[in-house]
Parts: sequence; C-alpha cells; structure tokens
Amino acid sequence: MIRALTGFSTRNPWKVITLWVLLGIGLTIMGQALMFRVTESQLGDFLPKSYDSAAALKIAEDKFGIEPDANSVTMLVERADGKPLAVADQRRAEAVAAGLGRQRVTMPKTEDTPDFLAKDYSQTPKTGPGTVAPHRTFVLFPVGLSGNSTDPGLQNVFKEFRKTASDAYARNGLRTGFTGGLADTVDSEEAEKTTSTVAGLLTVGLIVLLNVLVFRSVMAALLPLLAVSLIGGAAAGAVVGTALLTGIRLDPSTPSLISVVLLGIGIDYFLFLLFRFRERLRARPECDAREIAGEVTGRVGSAITSAALTIVAAFATLGIASFGQFRVLGPAIAVSVLVMLLASLTFMPALLAVAGRKMFWPSRALKRAPREGTAGRFANAVARRPLAVALGSVAVLGVLAAGTLGMKMDYGTGGGTGGTPAAATAAKISRALPAGVSDPAGVYLTSKDGGALDRHDVDGLARALSRTEGVGQVAPAVFDKAGDAARIDLYLTADAQSQKARDLVSGPVRATVARHTPAGGEAHVGGTAAIFADISTAVSEDLELVFPVAAALIALILLVLLRSVAAPAVLMLAVGLGFAATLGASTLVFQHLRGEAGVNFTLPLVLFLFVVALGTDYNILMSDRIREEMARPGPARPAVARAVRHTAPAVATAGLVLAGSFGSLSVNPAPATQQIGFATALGILLSAFVLSTALVPALAALLGRALWWPVRPRRAARPQAPYGPPGHRDAAPGTAPAARYDRNGPLDPGDGGHPADRTGRVGTHPRD
Repeated sequence: MIRALTGFSTRNPWKVITLWVLLGIGLTIMGQALMFRVTESQLGDFLPKSYDSAAALKIAEDKFGIEPDANSVTMLVERADGKPLAVADQRRAEAVAAGLGRQRVTMPKTEDTPDFLAKDYSQTPKTGPGTVAPHRTFVLFPVGLSGNSTDPGLQNVFKEFRKTASDAYARNGLRTGFTGGLADTVDSEEAEKTTSTVAGLLTVGLIVLLNVLVFRSVMAALLPLLAVSLIGGAAAGAVVGTALLTGIRLDPSTPSLISVVLLGIGIDYFLFLLFRFRERLRARPECDAREIAGEVTGRVGSAITSAALTIVAAFATLGIASFGQFRVLGPAIAVSVLVMLLASLTFMPALLAVAGRKMFWPSRALKRAPREGTAGRFANAVARRPLAVALGSVAVLGVLAAGTLGMKMDYGTGGGTGGTPAAATAAKISRALPAGVSDPAGVYLTSKDGGALDRHDVDGLARALSRTEGVGQVAPAVFDKAGDAARIDLYLTADAQSQKARDLVSGPVRATVARHTPAGGEAHVGGTAAIFADISTAVSEDLELVFPVAAALIALILLVLLRSVAAPAVLMLAVGLGFAATLGASTLVFQHLRGEAGVNFTLPLVLFLFVVALGTDYNILMSDRIREEMARPGPARPAVARAVRHTAPAVATAGLVLAGSFGSLSVNPAPATQQIGFATALGILLSAFVLSTALVPALAALLGRALWWPVRPRRAARPQAPYGPPGHRDAAPGTAPAARYDRNGPLDPGDGGHPADRTGRVGTHPRD
C-alpha cells in the first residue's frame, strides 16, 4: 500500500502536485473562513452535565434566558477629573448606559473574510443597572454581547461598542474602562500581536536557516516550508469540515495547536525524505532521480507511516476523556496528522521526483563524498562503548526526572498580560469592591416538584452564604417568571480566575449550599470559579484514564509495526524516561527556580502526548535504520554505527526544527502557555539528542540482533563482488555498489565495510 502510493506519486508527479495545490488552497480558504463557526469559547459547555457547574449553567439558560454564547463585560464609568461622582453625574451615566442598551451595533466589514462566509455579529448590547462603588468613585454597568469571543467579528463589534460608549461618556465629562471576559480577550490579543508575529517569524527563520546550513540549497530550505504550510492549511480545513458535518464544537486553541504540530512533524517527515534522497543520489549517480525518489520514499515511507500512526493513536485516546475540550482536541489532531501522512506519501514524493538533483542546487554535495564528521565520530563512540553511553544517558535523564519530587499542580488560568487597559480597570475595581464583583459566582435553586420556591427559605440560604468564608457580598435573590427557580449572585473576595476562588467555591460555598438548600429544592453553584474547579476535577480523572490507555496503545502499535517484543520494550522505556525527565526539568524551572505555584495542570497530559508520541518518531526512524543495517552482512555494532552515522543528522535537524516550533510558544505572556512551550521543546530535544541518537542505539548495540526477537532481521548473503579483490563485500542486494568514505579514505563499494588503503588494497577497519 505504501509503496503503491509513493510509486504512483513519483510516476505521476505533476498530477499529484496539482491535486494537492488545489485541495490545499480550497481547504485553507474554507478552514479560515469557517473556523469560528465550529469553535466553542465557553469552557463550561465542555463539561459533562453531571458536574455541578454544568447543571447550574443549564438552569441559567433554561430559566433565566442566559444565552449559551453570552459574554459579560463590565463597564466602569468615572469622572474625567477623578473626583467622586455627583448625583447628576450618576444620573447621566445611567442615562447613557440605557441609551447604549437600545442602540444596535453594526459589525464592521473586514477584508480578511468574504461577506458571504463571515458571520454577522451585529446586535444590540444588553446593559444592566449600575452598581456604585464606595465613596462614589465610579459606577459599574454589566454589558452583554452574544457570540464566539475568539471570532474577530465579535471582537470588532465590541471595539465598535467601546468606541461609541467612550465617545458618549466623554461628551458628558466622564470616562470609561472595560474589563472581564471579552474585554480581556481583545486587549490581550492586541498586546500579544507583536510578540506572536515576531515569534512566528523567528520560527520560520530558524527552519530556513537550519535547512540552509544542512543542505546548502535554496530549494531544500524553502520548499519543505511551503509544502508543509499548504498541507497544514488543507488539514485545518479537513478538521473544520469534519466538525461541520458531525456537529462537534472545537476549542478555540485547536487551530493554533494544529498549526504548531503540523509545522513540526511535516518538516520532520520532509527532512527524513531529503536526507535519504541525498544519500541515495550520492550513492547512485548513474540512476534517474525519479527512480531514486520512488525507492527512497517507499523505504522511508514505512518509518513515517509507523511514526504518524503512533501519534494518531496517542491523540485518539483523548476521545475517551470526559472533559470535552480534550475529547475533541485529540481526534482533531489525529485527523490533521492523517492528512499530513497522506501528503508525506504522495505530495512530498512527487516534489522530490520533479525537483530531482536540482533540489540541492547550488550545493555540490552530490558530487563529493561526505566527511565522517561529528555524526560519524559519535556513531563510532556509541558502537565501541555502548554500555557507557547507555548508563550516561540514563544518568542524565534520571537527574532531571528527580525534579518531579515535590511537584505540585497549578490550576491557575490567569493570563500573563498584566499591562492591558482591561487589567488596569480590573485592578481599580478590586481596590474598591470585592475582587469577584465583575465576575460573580452564582447559586441556582430549582423546585424538584415544579412548584414555586419558598422565598423565605431562599432568603435564608442567601443569609447563610453571606456569612460564608470568602464571600464579600451577596446580591438579592432573583426569581424566574414561574417562581420555581432562583439565582443568588455571590461576590467573592478573590478574583474569579484565581486558585483561591476555586478553593472557596469547591469548599466553603458548596458546603454551605449543601447544608442550607431548602427542602424540596435542588441547588447548584455556577460561575467561572465553579466551572474551573470542576474542570480541574475532570482533568485529574482523565489523566488517570488516558495515560495507561495511550501507553498500552502505543506499545501495541510498536509491537505490530516492529514485529518484535524487545524493540518496543526498549523504545517505551526510553520515551518513559524522556517524559519523566522533561516533567522533572519543567518542575525545577517553573516551580522551584521561578517560584510559581506549580506546573500547569494540563502539562503532564500535553507532555505525554507530544513528547511521547512525537519523540517516538525519532526512535522509530532510528530503529528502522538499525534494523535495515543489521539485515546486511557483518557484526551488529558496526551496523548500529552506520545507522547512527546516517540517521543522526536527520534526527538532530528535525529535532531542532520541531523544538523551535514548540519553543515559540514560550514567549507567550500566558504562564500556562510558556510552560507548555518550554517543556515540549525541551522534551523534543531530549528525544532527538539523548534518546534516539544515544540511548536507543546503545541498547541496540548491547542487545545486537536479539533486539528484534522473535523475528530477527535476516543477514543478507555475502555475494561475490563484481569487482575488487576476492571476498570483497558488495552492496545490499538489489542495489548498485556505492562509493563510501570516512576519515581514513574511501570505503569499499559495499555497505560501509572495509576501508581501502592508499595502494588500493582493502584492509580491516577496527570498527568492523
């Protein structure tokens, strides 16, 4: 199947390239235009209905008309001169707010999205009654806007409303500030725009620079990036199309995460092909480049397929998670990786077939033999002293893994953008009112039998909540029209997105509600703090389920693909050590050195999936080459040395590219994203430079061909060479003899065996 796809693509390259270009452009346009139609910005909707905050959210929608995609913004109004508000000032502020609540805001048109694809968020904002701060320093008005808070269309509507409100109040000698929800999102994105752009340009520059240094070629530096960008757009479009057809709602972070993943693994797969393509072009200068492209992609395609299926399996296990954000993220990335795999077996081979030897222009690398270099010297060291290399690798990983001792989970969700206008407004409010006033928690009561609630009992619950630890103020109860449901807003003394607020809601508040819920009634605690408290519980339960299932599935896939018991065990041991080392190093840096509350609660799962799954790519590529070399005549250790010498440069380059791609996230202002960026980049580097090029080859050298038990690779017969002295080894069966070189001069035309001395005689090299 793999060779059939690659063979067809190299025989009909222009047809394949044309098809992919058309698909890529079409799906990219569709994905960008419709992405926000399938994303869900309200995290509470990702919780299972059995959770307390999810039940409260359902009551808010059914009984109080709260729209599922409602976004609450707090508008602060104060005098322009900073003096306390007079009664007349307050009246003018309330009048302007009422007028704004009757004025429709038209969504500005943008050039980025065609009108027929853009969703129109034009609407009339919902403004509520004002709350005057102590000493009459300001008055707060709640403002409601409906829509996806991550959609630029809704963000433009908010910006238009903000401008209209600011101008209206300025004419009355008042000034405004906005915070909460949508305001925070808009200000943060504006503040991060430059940083994100610079990080993206640096990532692209790193990829191009690495490829230029490795291949000394313009086309080899730019073509992989262009190809992967096209495929990434097609993959994102495929995910959006799948979501539209199935009705699945994606998390807003999914598109950016897909882009990072596909950029990394796509460049990796292209590099794997390029390195082997260049190697075979050197070895067989007399052959047609298209023929070599078919041979190379058919061989390397097997390793790429194995690596991609491992990633797909790892992420697909998230489909069993209870938290909806994980449950949709896993399959979305799995679909994207499958698209990249298909492109790696069709589009990339077609590009190699068309480019041929011009791929490496203007480099003269194809006309001269490569020097042994660092990779060759390191390969020889691994083959000569495998035990020392293995013990050294384990020691390094073990020291880093020790950092997990005392590790704590941080469930904080606050962003790192503290200098925005929204953050300044929030700080001003918190100095005068309870910290949670702009984002209150809510207690929702319903009657079990459908009858009216007893208002005296509801007031009793409100009084009990006012005496509860961490509750700064309790608003009067609000009843629905039927009187069978009530809402009590709580203004906590802690910011709604802080760990303290989650502890208060999940502890004292819910305990008070449980003790004072009226007979015949049912009560649920909702709001941002309650939602995140329940999310932390759901994530903890998912980690206990996903980890073992994903590990077992990856091991099973390796068992089937490698047709061995020992090799999968070695690879799983290696990636397990790599995962522990990465998590330990992250704990040391963020918890112990930087003094943060702990590692972000999503980090273990993200690391497990990305480091274990993506890091396994390099192990599979190295193992596949070791198996190939061990199938040739000669001892096992020289075979390992040859595999490392040829594969280590590809793994190192791919690892740097992938680490740079993920490392770009570490400049994000959000602490959680910084941790994910740093930790994932470190994990990829450990996988590339310690696991794949040191630990796994060293263990392979120690185990020899027993690594492939019970189906060991058969040693190829030693055919009589068509030239050279008797006993001279030939190339691998089915390939033409190729010149090989090391620092001692030209090797024989076989598979990397004996070096020829300066008189043309063949001697025995110590490595063999």
